[in-house]
Amino acid sequence: MPLRSTGSGKVARDAVHHPLFARYYARISVNAETRMGMAGVRERLLAGLSGRVIEIGAGNGLNFAHYPRTVSEVVAIEPERTLRQLAVESALRCGVPVDVVPGAAEALPVKSEAFDGAVISLVLCSVRDVPRALGEVRRVLRPGGAVRFFEHGRGGGRVMTCTQRALDRTVWPPLNGGCHLARDPIAALRDAGFELGPYRRMLMPEKGPRLPTSYCVLGTAWRPALEER
Repeated sequence: MPLRSTGSGKVARDAVHHPLFARYYARISVNAETRMGMAGVRERLLAGLSGRVIEIGAGNGLNFAHYPRTVSEVVAIEPERTLRQLAVESALRCGVPVDVVPGAAEALPVKSEAFDGAVISLVLCSVRDVPRALGEVRRVLRPGGAVRFFEHGRGGGRVMTCTQRALDRTVWPPLNGGCHLARDPIAALRDAGFELGPYRRMLMPEKGPRLPTSYCVLGTAWRPALEER
């Protein structure tokens, strides 16, 4: 059944355009599957999901192979054309039905309360408006629906957080597809009205030098089952 609609607003077909970064990201993300253990992180991120799932910022589709068979359908939103084309290729090889759709996190082109679960994986760092994007996630989830998240953000001691903020104000976002280093995904989810479940802070890579991108969090949150009207 088609799930697309105008959502809460209209966006251009290619809401994001970073062709050079997209090609670079596609290469390093594939290498990270084994060298940094990302394949195992994806398994933990998606384990136990069922029903209809929306994935926000699907990138080149590396999550697709890890969806359990209990998932009946994935609608994967990806705004960047190069990554979206790679995601379509990944969708053809995976074991669950995946529909790759253009769109932006701040205006998801799907109906309200249409999904049992949502996946946010390394995307909150680069969306233009985090509160609006998470408001959209909440809109499209049914009450009680789960959010699975794996994000990098603020971490380390004072020197590292100062470094992250300095990079955010200068060279990092334009060189890395709009990515920001010092955002706080846990606080953002809480402020958006989600109920936080278990989450784990982790370093990527677990061994080696601590980089501004190393401070990650993996966990679950829920849209409250009962909400004030």
